[in-house]
Amino acid sequence: MRSEEWDARFAESEFLFTARPNQSVVAEVGGLTPGTALDLGCGQGRNAVWLAERGWQVTAVDFSRVGLDRGRQLAQARGVEVSYRHDDVVAWQPPPHAFDLVLLSYLQLPWPELRTVLASATDALAPGGMLLIVGHDADNIERGYGGPQDPAVLYDADRIAAALDGLRIETATQVDRVVDTDIGPMTAIDALVRATAQVPGPRP
Repeated sequence: MRSEEWDARFAESEFLFTARPNQSVVAEVGGLTPGTALDLGCGQGRNAVWLAERGWQVTAVDFSRVGLDRGRQLAQARGVEVSYRHDDVVAWQPPPHAFDLVLLSYLQLPWPELRTVLASATDALAPGGMLLIVGHDADNIERGYGGPQDPAVLYDADRIAAALDGLRIETATQVDRVVDTDIGPMTAIDALVRATAQVPGPRP
């Protein structure tokens, strides 16, 4: 989708999805020592604000001005600071080796574009930093609830992990996510990949 289309979707309601952080982000990041974080494709800033509330210094990037405005409002309401940046994450190059955490949360892109972002995200990691990727899995169409119905933008954890050159893969799997709906709880299937940048060893 183009930025104008996301602007229109975000403008339809106060928060298109929810202001709560993603369940997998909370589970995977909650125990980490805060540092510098980069949220690529931050949407309305729900994960970025949650990270900032826990002491992270967060840079959040998205190409939707409406989404970023909602993120700023949420940060202000929660009393935290987030550095929001208006850019297309496919084209934008983050500073290299600058972040202890890089997050891609439901950045559903066709594979060539996603692979470009994965390369940028990898390069942005500081030594020992963590890359966390979570999004709608390809199996969600047949076995899960909600999410995009276009297979071209759905995730495969093993394919993503194989593209993360130079990182140590900690997790590459499917996870179930319970979604509250008007007809009761439903289960969505997500892909989750967690990887860590190598720490250079001592010089001989």
